[in-house]
Amino acid sequence: MAFWISPVSGALLLALGLGLCGCLPTGRAQMDEEKEPHFLDAKRRLTALDNQGALEGFEKALEANPRSALAHFEAGLLYEKYKQDHAAAIYHFERFLQSRPGSGYAEIVKLHILACKQELAKAVSLGPVSQSLQRDVEQLTQQNKVLLAEVEAWRAKARAQNWGNSPAQLANSLQPGQNSAAPLSAPPPTSTPSLSTLSSASRVNATTAPGRMHTVKSGETPYVIARKYSVRVDSLMAANPRVDARRLRVGQTLSVPTQ
Repeated sequence: MAFWISPVSGALLLALGLGLCGCLPTGRAQMDEEKEPHFLDAKRRLTALDNQGALEGFEKALEANPRSALAHFEAGLLYEKYKQDHAAAIYHFERFLQSRPGSGYAEIVKLHILACKQELAKAVSLGPVSQSLQRDVEQLTQQNKVLLAEVEAWRAKARAQNWGNSPAQLANSLQPGQNSAAPLSAPPPTSTPSLSTLSSASRVNATTAPGRMHTVKSGETPYVIARKYSVRVDSLMAANPRVDARRLRVGQTLSVPTQ
């Protein structure tokens, strides 16, 4: 018996057959990805703690199959934890979600993306603050040097003229335009700029005088350390003029001022 199929029915059957042949189950696709030679080599290197070799292997697996969700997932983890390249990690995690939006790992991958974005935000937000803080520290350090130089100049002048250690003699010697024959015990009529300078120098030295020592731990910043001891960040950095606020090292010792 001969069967006749209309052109419309034939087209529908052909489309259905192509659709069934072209759609592989997720489990089958995952098995194919796991059998890829570069992927297998990368997994062996990862087991041997060869992170760099494993990352290169997963990249080669992606060159062979750019849609390999497993290779994107493994590469994302290595970029996040091993390379600390959070932008690259986000790229691979998002490619995984594009390939496997309904995967049981989807929520975990989204958490990894969020953590990477937070790390990138920290790097961007701390940059301008650190630069501004560095400028303030350099300015305070320079002002302190000028004040100390002025104090040393007056001390040298006092030693050269053999004034002694009497506060009254020092106060009289700092009066502008005073006759050297005038009695040293005469009280100054008004406060002089030089005495004000000496007072400012004393205040600066008192502020930056070290009180405690702190050893820098992993993840600590000048802001975190200053908050721990309830001091101002500028006071902390003024007490450590040779420390770069942007490059604190673990184990580095900082002087914590008393306020």
